[in-house]
Amino acid sequence: MKAKERRNKLINQLLTESEPITGSNLAEIFGVTRQVIVQDIALLRAEGYDILATSQGYILKDKMGVHTYSRTIACKHGKENVKEELKIIVKHGAKIKDVKVEHPLYGEITGMLMLQTSEDVENFLNSTNQLEASLLSSLTDGVHLHTIEAMNEEVLDEIVKELKEKDFLLEDEV
Repeated sequence: MKAKERRNKLINQLLTESEPITGSNLAEIFGVTRQVIVQDIALLRAEGYDILATSQGYILKDKMGVHTYSRTIACKHGKENVKEELKIIVKHGAKIKDVKVEHPLYGEITGMLMLQTSEDVENFLNSTNQLEASLLSSLTDGVHLHTIEAMNEEVLDEIVKELKEKDFLLEDEV
């Protein structure tokens, strides 16, 4: 199969998927390496396809679902509180879309998370441990932003309230 044909089939595969699909799974489907898939995704993005790379795999942005409300929250805590923070958000039925930090050299750095269940949180944290990967918040002394989505504003308010009670939110210091 030629590269262009593979990319056409790859985008069709993503169009049929309602959940993210990993680069390794795509590589197996198309009989190539994961690195070839990474390059194909880059070329498809350059053609204008809005493909998100999440911790669970690739998904087209327009496949993300129904209308939701979103909010950006500013957090500050140590690594020991990451699991609790993430689980508070997902237990309310919300999705954690991303994590952002402000790096002094590179500016804003964003990592797509797309965590929606306790299982997603556990898998993300297990991957972090297995890969011995540092969290983005380790670059900024625990300060980070999350974009979270929920079905209504009330759910977002409840999440903020609980995170504030746990002292996980970055507050103005006067």
